[in-house]
Amino acid sequence: MKLKEDMNPLLLQVFRSVVWVYSVITFLPWYLLSGAGANLDRARRVKARSVSGRPAGPYRATNHEDGSQQKLVSSLHPGVDTLDKVMEHGAARFPERNCLGTREVLSEEDELQPNGKVFKKVILGEYQWMSYEETYQAAVCFGSGLATLGQRPQCNIAIFCETRAEWMIAAQACFIYNFPLVTLYSTLGGVAIAHGLNETEITHIITSKDLLHSRLKAILLEVPRLQHIIVVDSKPTSWPGFPRGIMVHNMDAVQELGSRPENMAVARRRPLPSDIAVIMYTSGSTGIPKGVMISHSNIIAGVTGMAERIPDLDETDTYIGYLPLAHVLELSAEMVCISHGCCIGYSSPQTLADQSTKIKKGSKGDTSVLKPTLMAAVPEIMDRIYKNVMTKVEEMSSVQRTLFVLAYNYKMEQITKGYKTPLCDSLVFRKVRSLLGGHMRVLLSGGAPLSAATQRFMNICLCCPVGQGYGLTETCGAGTISEMWDYSTGRVGAPLVCSEITLKDWEEGGYYSTDKPHPRGEIVIGGPNVTMGYYKNEVKNREDFFVDSNGQRWFCTGDIGEFHPDGCLKIIDRKKDLVKLQAGEYVSLGKVEAMLKNCPFVDNICAYANSDQSYVIGFVVPNQKQLMALAEQRGLRCSWEEICNNPDMERDVLHIITEAALSAKLERFEIPKKIRLSAEPWTPETGLVTDAFKLKRKELKSHYQEDIERMYGGK
Repeated sequence: MKLKEDMNPLLLQVFRSVVWVYSVITFLPWYLLSGAGANLDRARRVKARSVSGRPAGPYRATNHEDGSQQKLVSSLHPGVDTLDKVMEHGAARFPERNCLGTREVLSEEDELQPNGKVFKKVILGEYQWMSYEETYQAAVCFGSGLATLGQRPQCNIAIFCETRAEWMIAAQACFIYNFPLVTLYSTLGGVAIAHGLNETEITHIITSKDLLHSRLKAILLEVPRLQHIIVVDSKPTSWPGFPRGIMVHNMDAVQELGSRPENMAVARRRPLPSDIAVIMYTSGSTGIPKGVMISHSNIIAGVTGMAERIPDLDETDTYIGYLPLAHVLELSAEMVCISHGCCIGYSSPQTLADQSTKIKKGSKGDTSVLKPTLMAAVPEIMDRIYKNVMTKVEEMSSVQRTLFVLAYNYKMEQITKGYKTPLCDSLVFRKVRSLLGGHMRVLLSGGAPLSAATQRFMNICLCCPVGQGYGLTETCGAGTISEMWDYSTGRVGAPLVCSEITLKDWEEGGYYSTDKPHPRGEIVIGGPNVTMGYYKNEVKNREDFFVDSNGQRWFCTGDIGEFHPDGCLKIIDRKKDLVKLQAGEYVSLGKVEAMLKNCPFVDNICAYANSDQSYVIGFVVPNQKQLMALAEQRGLRCSWEEICNNPDMERDVLHIITEAALSAKLERFEIPKKIRLSAEPWTPETGLVTDAFKLKRKELKSHYQEDIERMYGGK
C-alpha cells in the first residue's frame, strides 16, 4: 500500500525527474555488483511442488540449486539428534563466545504519569554475558542439583517463569538429565496452572520470585504432589511461610549442591531422540489448556527446518529474546541460535526499545544496547512500531513528511522488483531502523498472521527482510517460513525442509483442492517435526493426529490455506471457531456467543475476530422489545431500521453487552469492542444460518464485510 503523496504536482514531478536521473546513472553498476538479478530469480523461483502431482499435494520444498524435490530433513548437524547434544555442540565449537546475556538493573523508581497512574521505570546497565562453556557448566550443575533433590529421569518437572537466561539454563539442565520439561505460560490463571501441574504429576517446579508470590503461592494447597520450588532469583535466601512439606530453594544453592564432587560423580541417563523433551501447555481458550508432548527429535527437526530459511546464520549473529519461552516459536528460535553459536541477549516487551514503558526517559532500551541482527516478533509488536512511526511522520514538517512519503513509495516500487535503495536507507530510514538497534538483518513474524500493510511497512522502514512463518505447537512451530528474498506480502512461504503439507477438502466450508485459481483446503502438516500428541488426551489425539502407511505422523491444523503457483502458502480461513488474536490470546468465538446470548438485549450474535487485529467485534440481532423501550427512554421516535443504525444505540447496547460479558466472567480480550446492530433477523432463508439455526460464518463475514472494515478501521 502506497502512502498518499500530498504535495505540489510541479514539485512532485521535479522529485521524480531527479530520482529517474539518479536511477539511470547508478542502476547498471549497482545491478552488476549487488547480484540483484540473482535475488530476483530466487524470489520468482518455484519454492515447493506437489510430490504426487495432484493439487492437494503433499507439497515439499524444492532445492535452491536445481529446483528438484527435497527429501525431508530431520537433523542439522551429524550425530546431534537430542537437545542436550545441541548445547554440547555449541560449547565444544564456541566455548569462549558469548551465549546468554542479561542487563543489570542499576536503578528503579516510580514515575507519576499525567493521568495519575504510577509507572515503574528502570535504568539498565550493559549486557553481562555467560560464555557457551559457562552456560553448559551451569546447566550441568543445576541438573545435578535437581537430581540430588530427588528429580528422576523421565519424570516431569515444571517451569513457570518469565523469559530470562535462567529459563534457558534450567531447560538445558532438563535436556541433559532427561527430565521432561513442562512449560506453563506466566500469564496463566490459577485454575490452569493447577490443572497443568496436577495432570503432569509435578513434584519439582522452577519459578521466579515475582510469580511465586503473585500466582503460584495461592494455589500450592491445590497441588498435593509438589515438594520442591526452585526460585531463579538469588535473593532472598530464606523462604518462610510456605505449607509444610514444600521446600523452597534458590537456583544458586541448587547449582552449588549439584557441583559437589560426590553429586557430579553420579552417572546421568542420557535421553534418546524418541524421549519426551517438553510438555508444552498451550494458552488455551476454555481455561483448561492442553499439554503437547514434544520429543527431542521433534524439536531437532523443527530447528533444522527453521535454520535453513535464515541465510548466512553463524556465530557473528546476535538474537534478542523477549517472547515467552513457554511459546514454541521463542524456544525453537533460541535453539536455532544455540545450534549456530549466536549470542542471545534477553529483553522484555517493557524494555525492548528506548520508548518502552519501563525505560526511564533518556536511557537506552535493550535493542539500542544489544544491536541485534536477528529477532522474532509477533504482529502486535510490529503494529506498535508501525503506529509509532506513522504518528511521528504526521508530526513532521511539511517538507520532512513529503520526503518520507516519496522515499517510502519509491522504495516500495524498487523492492517489488528485487532492487535495493541504499541512498533512501541512509538518508530517510536510518532513524526508523535505529528503533531496533540499527543492525537488524532478519526479522521473523510468527504466532499470528501479520497484515500485508504492516509487513510491507516493516520491509521498507527497517531495511531488512520481514519473513512470515506458520506453525503450531503441535508441529514445533515449524510448517512454513517465507524466504528472505521473497518480498511478497500476506503469504507464509513454502513448506520447511522438515515438513510437507497437504490440503484436505472441507465440504462444509466450501474449500476444495480442485478450486481455481488456487487449490484450497484444510492444512495438514506431516514430517518428523509433528509432535507425539496431547498429554493424557486420547480423544483429541485421534481427532487431530494420524500416522500414514509409511509411519509418518500428520497433524490436522483446522486452518484453511491455498497454495500459489510458486509453492507458497496463504492462510485464508479457520475451520475451527478458535481465533488467535494479534497478541497471542486465543478466543473461542462460540464460547463468547454462548455467554452473550443470555443477555436480554440479544436475540442472536456472531462474534468475529481477525488474527491480525487485537480485539473482537460482533454482529448483533437485538431483541426488538428491549431495544425499542431503550430508544423510547432516549427520546428516539423512528423506525426499527433507523434505531439499529443509530450510533448512540450501538454504544448503549455495547455497554450493556460488556456488562453482561463481565458478569459471565469473560476475559477482557474476549469481549467485543465494537458491534453492528442488525435490523434483519437471521433465518435459513437469508442464508446466514443453517436449517438448525447454526451460524454460517463465511456467509456472515461476506454479508458484513463493509462493517468489518469500518470496525477495524483499516490501515
